[in-house]
Amino acid sequence: MHFNGEKYSNEELIHLYKQLLLPRMIEEKMLVLLRQGKISKWFSGIGQEAISVGATIALQSDEWIMPLHRNLGVFTSRNMLLRKLFMQWQGNKEGYSKGRERSFHFGSKEHHICGMISHLGPQLAIADGVALAYKLRSENKVSLAFSGDGGTSEGDFHEALNVAAVWDLPVIFVIENNGYGLSTPVNEQYRCESLVDKAKGYGMEGVRIDGNNILTVYDTIKGVREYCIDKQKPYLIECMTFRMRGHEEASGTKYVPKELFEEWSQKDPIKNYEQFLVSENVLTEMQVADIRNGWKEYIEQELALAMQAEALLPDAAEETADVYAPLSVQSSHHSPLTTHECRMVDAITEALDQGMQQHPNLILMGQDIAEYGGAFKVTEGFVEKYGKARVRNTPLCESAIVGAALGLSLEGFKSVMEMQFADFVSVGFNQIVNNLAKIHYRWGQHADVVIRMPTGGGVGAGPFHSQSNEAWFTHVPGLKVVYPSNPYDAKGLLIASINDPNPVLFFEHKALYRSISGTVADEYYAIEIGKAQLVKEGTDITVIAYGAAVHWVQEYQEQNPDISLHILDLRTLLPLDHTAIKNAVAATGKVLILHEDTLTGGIGGEISAWISEHCFELLDAPVMRCASLDTPVPFNIELEKNFMGKKRLAQVIQKLYHY
Repeated sequence: MHFNGEKYSNEELIHLYKQLLLPRMIEEKMLVLLRQGKISKWFSGIGQEAISVGATIALQSDEWIMPLHRNLGVFTSRNMLLRKLFMQWQGNKEGYSKGRERSFHFGSKEHHICGMISHLGPQLAIADGVALAYKLRSENKVSLAFSGDGGTSEGDFHEALNVAAVWDLPVIFVIENNGYGLSTPVNEQYRCESLVDKAKGYGMEGVRIDGNNILTVYDTIKGVREYCIDKQKPYLIECMTFRMRGHEEASGTKYVPKELFEEWSQKDPIKNYEQFLVSENVLTEMQVADIRNGWKEYIEQELALAMQAEALLPDAAEETADVYAPLSVQSSHHSPLTTHECRMVDAITEALDQGMQQHPNLILMGQDIAEYGGAFKVTEGFVEKYGKARVRNTPLCESAIVGAALGLSLEGFKSVMEMQFADFVSVGFNQIVNNLAKIHYRWGQHADVVIRMPTGGGVGAGPFHSQSNEAWFTHVPGLKVVYPSNPYDAKGLLIASINDPNPVLFFEHKALYRSISGTVADEYYAIEIGKAQLVKEGTDITVIAYGAAVHWVQEYQEQNPDISLHILDLRTLLPLDHTAIKNAVAATGKVLILHEDTLTGGIGGEISAWISEHCFELLDAPVMRCASLDTPVPFNIELEKNFMGKKRLAQVIQKLYHY
């Protein structure tokens, strides 16, 4: 292994050695603790330290890094408190995630490290969003994301690299090619000669380097960083290395040929660099021993302090409180000064327009939303008003754009992503439910992201453009799910969603866009998320609904004035307004829950269960549900009408009325 240290001072070379050695010695201690049962799991990076350490030191301390399992050197090189790291690995409350996350599944805004999720690939798109923030502010910075060789097989790898290239983002993508994804060798992962060959396919430059040579890694990434900033382009680096232990300790290494260990043990990044420093008289053997003894003493001292931490005592109230980031801007809802009539689609446009004026850091993203104005023309004219930097057409890649939105949030930007149709959210599902939703609970980082979801049927669009999939997300703590039924609420709730630092899925019924009009305030106003609206007082039956179903029941009431309906519009599905629900139940004692979503697994089942548990003494009849058929949404208009819950509404109301 050849080391070219001519351009570096002895102090720089020694600093690199110290930083390289520390994670190795910590890991060796961790393996002892694992055998003693003092930690539960460990993903070893022994043999790969040069990549993490070299990459981290080559960046500025305020440039974001997205590490993975084997990147302890990222955390130590950013000078994170070791005692707190030990507490993290022991699952102690004083760790970086209050005992809620394992090993390296945590981040720290202070240290500009974004914690991974187990799905690996989503990290890459977050780096895109961070780099976009740097680009929008004209800052000379890069973001850096790690991927293993196995992770390059995921769709997120393709999406993130493609977006970075199309948007000319200063991102460094580092592949740690250690030969195996758990037990699967690289010849079962890809067929290109080397992974760096993929760079050209995305229109970016790339290089393959010796990942075990600390000076090669450090020098390469320093140079690539300058390139990315100067050219405002991404870059792919494939670092060749080897995993000297199992995927994690319990998995072992029996599937790895013995000769590979013998070969790569000769390429050990620490042993070879240490020998180089001694041979070049940068260090003496005695100095090496002193450095090792110093680190050993430091590790033992920090571990002793970590072991003094108090035992974790679970607090359900605290756990629940940390699911959402606190609101810094409270919603305002007062009598409007001036009003106008508009369609629901226009109210949504107004909310976005006023939001863009109110928040200069607000970015809109989505397929065809710029010059074309979006599939439903909601953002028509925005690109002329706000420019393409803030109104961004995206490639067809939902997962990467959700991830990029989270990356923007790390750097203090707000974003609204238009999901062209709510149905398409399935290909961005992982980023939403595992990254956006959980990040504040995991390590206190908010996700200031709104995803607009044109949803629902009634327009003859068939199974993949008509689904009501809001219930997919009401089961996910950390998300907020909003679903207005009228223009006034649509504007106020969308403004509130943009103001909210938490991820909001904002459902907009396509059939209501241009069919429903109403009075909307001219000014900028917000309606509090999580508060239902009483549409009409009644005495016979309480109907709890949202979205298009509110209009179904209002139409029924107009046609059947002999039955007095008490109508509650939920407006928000997560969190639910349980106080309003209970009051609505008490108003009549008979409850019908109505929604367009299919019956089984719909939000109606949850509401019914809550009413039965908490309002049983108020009921005069069983809680009933009316919903759409448990089938996909059919294309034929007559079939679709038959599918809709509206078809059975009169029948269910009569049944409940006569109970």
